[in-house]
Amino acid sequence: MATHFFTASSLDGFIATDEHSLDWLLTQDVDPDGPMGYNAFEKNIGALAMGSSTYEWVMRHEEGRWGYSQPTWVFTHREISLPEGADVRLTHDDVRSVHAEMLAAVAGQDIWIVGGGDLAGQFADAGLLDEVWVQYAPVTLGSGAPLLPRRLDLELLEVARNRNFLCGRYSVVSAGAAK
Repeated sequence: MATHFFTASSLDGFIATDEHSLDWLLTQDVDPDGPMGYNAFEKNIGALAMGSSTYEWVMRHEEGRWGYSQPTWVFTHREISLPEGADVRLTHDDVRSVHAEMLAAVAGQDIWIVGGGDLAGQFADAGLLDEVWVQYAPVTLGSGAPLLPRRLDLELLEVARNRNFLCGRYSVVSAGAAK
């Protein structure tokens, strides 16, 4: 059982535009069943954590349909609408207490920090992030939401090419102070 941050990044280190959009990512050629692809990764996931910007983008992009069967914790300080029939929980609690709830819910499966980079950094700061998976897209954004807005020391575990993406899987060695 491990806690992963699995994400895509532009070559210049951004996971979303200044407007919190991921539209740039959807134009890129990647095989979800290919090396280090989404489909194999997602099969081992028992619970998800995401920030409210990521959640709201997913809900807009999917036109209100929720595509995950796993329980999901959305970190937010405001009220946002939830999809009917989905196990989506709003929280503003500390990542430590939420992580404990997630562990109880996963039945031996892994946890996925979906987004964003600051949320993944909070898990790392608390010593709760085990791995970082990054699929680097062949695009630059110039600005936006940074991949991880703090220092982490990582060890490269695996690297692969998935069509136009350079994919890396890293273990978290240590987390530094937040910027």
